[in-house]
Amino acid sequence: MAILKNPVGSQDHIQGNAKAPCTLVEYGDYECPNCGEAYPLVKQIQEHFGEQLRFVFRNFPMTNLHANAQAAAEVAEFAGTKGRFWEMHDLMLENQKRLGDDLYTELAKKLEIDPAALHESLEKKTFTKHVRDDFSGGMRSGVNGTPTFFINDRRHDGPKDFGHIVKAIDDAIAAKSSTSAKS
Repeated sequence: MAILKNPVGSQDHIQGNAKAPCTLVEYGDYECPNCGEAYPLVKQIQEHFGEQLRFVFRNFPMTNLHANAQAAAEVAEFAGTKGRFWEMHDLMLENQKRLGDDLYTELAKKLEIDPAALHESLEKKTFTKHVRDDFSGGMRSGVNGTPTFFINDRRHDGPKDFGHIVKAIDDAIAAKSSTSAKS
């Protein structure tokens, strides 16, 4: 089983309880149809577990398949510097069939982010390194497609439906509780 090589840290985009007994890390691509399908599933899983789950999103743009994936990831990173990462993340997955400059401008305006500054950051490739670092970390951890999930640092290789992921998270929480009780 593949293990997450880069621990979750301050460079990550994190939702949920910092002390949650389970961390779900997703490596995703904003243009990937499977990530678009997983998006509402992740929301449902977050709602199901509440304070017991911390969620982390990392970029894994598969640029050989998705021409807009790299720029979309950089747009989300730019929004993150304005405190709007998760709103941009959600809006791009909800509009993934429209990815491109027009959508980025529209979403920037909607989130009250300066579109000119956003496009300037894309031209200057301000966030290219960050996105590549995420991608490289994914490669080192055995990510070879999207979405790829890690549950408490272990890659989830089972089916990616609600029931299987919930069971895997339940098992991870139980294992952590058992380990904590022994120490």
